[in-house]
Amino acid sequence: MKNIKDATDKLIHYIESENYKGYDPYDGLHSYLFSIPILGSNKKIRFLGQQFIKRFPINIRPLLGIKKGLNPVTAGLCLQAYGNMWESDLYEKNSLQEKINYLMNYLNDTSSKKFHGSCWGYDFDWQARYAEIPAYEPTVVATGFITNALYRLYKQTGNEEAKNHVISACNFVLNDLNKSFDSNGDFCFSYSPFDHEQVFNASMKGARILAQGFDLTKDENFKIQSKSAITWVMKHQRSDGAWIYSNSKAGTWIDNYHTGYNLDCFEAYSTLCQDNSFMEQLHKGFDFYKNNFFESSGQPKFYDKESWPADCTSAGQSILTLCKFNEIQKAMNCAKWTIDNMQDPKGYFYFRKFANRTTKTSFMRWSNAWMIAALTELVLAEKKK
Repeated sequence: MKNIKDATDKLIHYIESENYKGYDPYDGLHSYLFSIPILGSNKKIRFLGQQFIKRFPINIRPLLGIKKGLNPVTAGLCLQAYGNMWESDLYEKNSLQEKINYLMNYLNDTSSKKFHGSCWGYDFDWQARYAEIPAYEPTVVATGFITNALYRLYKQTGNEEAKNHVISACNFVLNDLNKSFDSNGDFCFSYSPFDHEQVFNASMKGARILAQGFDLTKDENFKIQSKSAITWVMKHQRSDGAWIYSNSKAGTWIDNYHTGYNLDCFEAYSTLCQDNSFMEQLHKGFDFYKNNFFESSGQPKFYDKESWPADCTSAGQSILTLCKFNEIQKAMNCAKWTIDNMQDPKGYFYFRKFANRTTKTSFMRWSNAWMIAALTELVLAEKKK
């Protein structure tokens, strides 16, 4: 426990000393290079340039004029951590309240006002394969991470502002996201208001928002719509319990953290809506997850059939999912491996570790925010034992 708590304290000190700001794997389009008309307007060049900057083993962002930013998802995940710290009674609550107020004000300011409810995007332009999403334009993924943190924060601290954002976000999900229906009338939520992609974890986040909204309001329509989206995703689960990334030819891989997102969202739906219809599939999905994404050392795997790389979002989500399914010792083993192999003496966590090298760039959202949410979850779980 002391090792986990010490690592947690070092990390939160680093995050706060940086005022929650940092680089991101996908912030490459903020380079001055993409203000050049040809580079800035060609979708293929934008996508490849973003990927090159992400994958380059050395952080070249300062040379490219990319500045550190505060991502709304970072704010959400840090609020999730502060809620855990509040509930653990191991930290001074007046200080936590000041930090919660600061991040809540930031989320109030960055929630898009052009849609039907509370919603958030990233703080940088993002070129996906299927869409171009400008900075701060919302996605259900970013919104789902943030509202999950806010839902928990309300339950832990009674913060009414957090509660109101979750309820408001249900209107974004129902009125602004696109839907793809199957022959039975069940549907998949789109990734954003700007596409019609069928990405499983994205739709599951929409379903979780509605389930949390149902818990807070008892609005039956939230529950009905949530179940329809859950049912659609369950129909696409493989016989071994796994989900591929999306219902497209380009989305056939299976990875750690997207699988974890699916499991967490389904567990939330089942618990909050008191629906046990898919419990056999949920257990099969979790069995696939715990049996295929971890080495005996505790190392989290990125893909189900490959040992490397070890990735910090995968590590953070692994700890969160294992804790949710009460696999505390397995979560502890994962946390200890990640701390021993991927935490810098300054407190931050490295991006990825490969068999023969480590990409040591500090990414605030991707690595540090996920790890602080995860480590505080583990500290809380250990405190409750």
